[in-house]
Amino acid sequence: MREELHLILGGEAGQGLDTVAGLLGKAVVRSGRHLLTVQHVMSRVRGGHNNFRMRLASRPVQGPPDTFDLLAAMSRESVDLHRERLADGAVILVDGGWDMPPEPGLIGIPFAELASRPVFRNVALMGVLGAMLGIGADILRELVADNFRAKGDQIVSSNLDVLAAAMKWAADNAPSLPLPGEGDGVTRLAMDGNQALVLGALAAGVRFCGYYPMSPATSIAEGLAQVAVDLGVVVEQGEDEIAAANMALGASYGGARSIVPTSGGGFALMTEAVSLAGVMETPVVFVVAQRPGPATGLATRTEQADLELVLRAGHGEFHRAILAPATVEDCFHLTHKAFDLAEKFQGPVFILSDQYLASAVQSVEPFDLGALPPVAGPDLSDADPDAYRRYDWSAPVSPRRIPGHGRSLVLADCHEHDEKGHIIEAADIRVRMQDKRLAKLDVLRAEILPPVSTGEDDPDLLLVGWGSSGEVLREVAAVLQARGVRAASLCFTQVWPLAPETFLQRLHAAECVVAVEGNSTGQFARLLREATGFHIANSVLRYDGRALTAGYVLERLAPILEAL
Repeated sequence: MREELHLILGGEAGQGLDTVAGLLGKAVVRSGRHLLTVQHVMSRVRGGHNNFRMRLASRPVQGPPDTFDLLAAMSRESVDLHRERLADGAVILVDGGWDMPPEPGLIGIPFAELASRPVFRNVALMGVLGAMLGIGADILRELVADNFRAKGDQIVSSNLDVLAAAMKWAADNAPSLPLPGEGDGVTRLAMDGNQALVLGALAAGVRFCGYYPMSPATSIAEGLAQVAVDLGVVVEQGEDEIAAANMALGASYGGARSIVPTSGGGFALMTEAVSLAGVMETPVVFVVAQRPGPATGLATRTEQADLELVLRAGHGEFHRAILAPATVEDCFHLTHKAFDLAEKFQGPVFILSDQYLASAVQSVEPFDLGALPPVAGPDLSDADPDAYRRYDWSAPVSPRRIPGHGRSLVLADCHEHDEKGHIIEAADIRVRMQDKRLAKLDVLRAEILPPVSTGEDDPDLLLVGWGSSGEVLREVAAVLQARGVRAASLCFTQVWPLAPETFLQRLHAAECVVAVEGNSTGQFARLLREATGFHIANSVLRYDGRALTAGYVLERLAPILEAL
């Protein structure tokens, strides 16, 4: 019995492939299997070519698949585009009305008979796929009914009829391609990185979201807006990115935990607000979901090219922390941590995600909210209000009180100031206040997340990556170990500040170190050299807008391995 099954669903925007992939993925997870679904979409509302790549397995999966056991093509173009990626003996599902020449594995679905209207064809495809995979009819019916319930009973009934007809046809005419392994009965959720990030923010007590729409971060604000009334969250779309960031700072000053989701192009307009957060010593969480630039670049593709932008953003000198989730679970836990860290050191904290992770749907076990540590908060004591100093420099982090919560006067401004918050020009006070802010680095260092290492302690080959590349590197290292290579991986989910004592020995112990990144210049390798002096001479870089895969990395490692 196979351990994995790889599917690719291709077609034009507007054909409902996202509905098929979403519902089918939920059905797979409810059947007790593991899932990873990756989107490849063009920046179009209609037409073009989109595809959804699904990796189904009896055990947890890591990066996107490279080859496929089944292609479901909703457009003829999809067959030509993906034929070379098909494994031996793969099944190709097409529209029977295309009158394509017969070939091994080609199955024509009679969509004209199964779906009375073209709008129902995506449900017909889901029925065929569900039957081929051996997914229970009850699971599929429940998912279809839930998905279309808001459109009325008649629409639900029509879709259920199409589903039943498609499953019957597939049982009689399509080959069986059963799900890997046996269902393990474990309850899991199917969610993407942005959905997990929303849950992490809610678990941390977020109360304000300032945003201006920009993919792939917009669904974070939309997810918070869906629960805003029930959970007491204010979601405000500003007139532009500058306003969105500054509103979040104002909300934080007023006591609301605040988040700002955006992408590189939107964040470029927010950098003055980042600097304002630095001088105000105000906690705020920025989410920068990366996509390829410069400028609009590839608006619906993925990349890891905004690390240096986020690290250097804002004029003047002040500290920040940058967290880079590697998995959907990380999106939840690191977002929760980001709010706590922002409160503890009173400044901006960044979550550096990307389009791949933002939209990749993965099977995850429900998060244990009771096991989460408490999130730090402001000083609500209001003790001795007349003596209160907002920027008391007796310690790097001063007591932060909330205006209106008691009698303490809480001042804030964008100028240099004294301990109480009054604007100053005195040189000695300026130096002392700046030194106080810079001393916050010790607070950040006390909370540093060390990189996750796998494999040999003194490997011949060490793969180094950050953020969403982490899971792929772990998979590549395991594949190489199975081939007899002494391989290991080192994956960073916190990229600033860095603690060399937690990883530098690993770098020196390896015979060959390779940086693997989703950008064209090796930004993280350069940052490591700046922080440690260690130069990584070899790299595997991907910057075509597509996510890293194990096959891509292994192919480019071949000449490096030959030289070992």
